Order: sequence, then C-alpha cells, then structure tokens
Amino acid sequence: MKLIRFEHGGGIFAGVLRGDSIAPVTEINARKGTRAPDDLLAIIQSGDLDPLRDLSGVATVPVTEVKPVLPYDMPPKIWCIGLNYKSHAADINAVQPEEPGSFMKPASCMFPPGGDIILPPPAVSDDVDAEGELGVIIGKKCRFVPAGDVPGVIFGYTTTLDLTALDVLRRNPRYLTRAKSIDTFFSFGPVIVTADEVADVDQLEVVTEHNDGVCSRDFVYNMHHRPYELVRFHSDYFTLNPGDLISTGCPKGARIKPGDRVRSRIEGVGQLNARVLGPEAFRH
Repeated sequence: MKLIRFEHGGGIFAGVLRGDSIAPVTEINARKGTRAPDDLLAIIQSGDLDPLRDLSGVATVPVTEVKPVLPYDMPPKIWCIGLNYKSHAADINAVQPEEPGSFMKPASCMFPPGGDIILPPPAVSDDVDAEGELGVIIGKKCRFVPAGDVPGVIFGYTTTLDLTALDVLRRNPRYLTRAKSIDTFFSFGPVIVTADEVADVDQLEVVTEHNDGVCSRDFVYNMHHRPYELVRFHSDYFTLNPGDLISTGCPKGARIKPGDRVRSRIEGVGQLNARVLGPEAFRH
C-alpha cells in the first residue's frame, strides 16, 4: 500500500495512492462506514491498515490535481546515518565509522515535498550538498529488538533528502548537528510504501539526481549498515516509536547552488523533488 498526504480544495487529507489517483481516507470512511484516521501518523500509530484495503466504489482524486505535503509534520524522532556508503566517505575525505554514525535532526529543518531548499547566507555556509536517501518508518514501539524480529517493527519506507553544510562540518566534526539542522535541510515523502510491498529492501537502488543528470546511485546491499541492522542497533540504545524515521545514508551528495533542482528517487518507493533558492528567498 502507498500512503500519501496532500492538499486539495483548501484542505489537507491522507489517502491511498493507486496508479495516478488517490483515494482520500475521508472518502473511504464515507463509502465503507469505517473510521480510519485522516492522518498518516495516526494510521502508523494504530497499525491497522485493513479499513484502507478495499477501495471499490471509492471516489478518487487525480494526482495531478493535488499538492503533496509532508506525510506528517512532527516525526517523533528523525535519525540520520552518516557515511554509510564507502563512496560517500571517500567523496568528503572522511573515515567511515565501524558503528553507525547516527545523528538527529530537528523537525524545524524540514521542507515539504516539491518545495524549496533555501540556502543559508555565504557567511553561514557556501558549500552545501543534498543527499537522496532511503527512509525507514518505524511502526511499533520497541526496544532491544532481536535481529529476526526487525521486519515486524518496520511500517514502511520512503524517500528522503538530507542536506549538509560541508564547510561547517569541515571546521570541526563536533559541529555536525549544526551543519545538518539549518532550515530546509531535510524532507521526506511524499509517499510512504508499506513494508509488505517491498520484497527485498536490500535490492532497492537509491538515486540522487541533480539538474538533468544522476549524481549518484547505489544499492542498499552496499551499505555498511543495512536498514534491518540500523533498526536493531538503535533499539539497543533507546525506545523506537511509531513514526520515527531513520534516513539510511547516501552514496554521494550533490553540491547545490541557487537555481538547481535535486531529486531523491527509489524505484518502487517514490521520488522526492526540490528546487534550490538563494538566501534572499528566506522570509521571517
């Protein structure tokens, strides 16, 4: 199942994406007499997708008539994994860590799918890269998850864009959180694909597109720490909650400047687009 949150007719709705049309949850409830929440995070937290499976007779909306928005505005936690591909470590002349190089990002740095990345003033950073990544959505509250049980706690997968102020990071590795948390330095969605639709997550190919070309592409099986291991590892340190997001890393980031376009694309999961604007676009 593919889930999406979108703006249409002045309102924001959750829906099920099939082909080129969306069945809004409100229409499913009206047609089937169900009470599924019209909120993707609430759907993830409930763990109940059964009311959304039968779309026969449900009125739909063409994808071309909606504006995708973030699947939910306040993920409980956003974890990202640095240098998870050898190629990315080489690209920025860094040593790949033996354990997952995880860090957190605040929800305040998110921008909507199809929206704008607003670069900071050059005095803050003038060397920014954008990285297309696979995002893992947690579906159950869990801690100390055995390796064999990891598939049961994953709700689904999505595309993400993770940005870095590389010059800030080069000054001192301890500046990582600051270098990663500037406004408009993260997005995810617009589609969340439930885990049952992904036959083998290790076979997914993660692609970062920059303007009219491909900046990087690589398969999940080439990650140093693959998605299941990332979930298991992090559950040893803290409780994972439904809606938590783990962005699993990028083979190589695209250096961006105003006027550029970037896309995170994963066949079978979706694509996440953004355009790049200069700091003059910032509005208080």
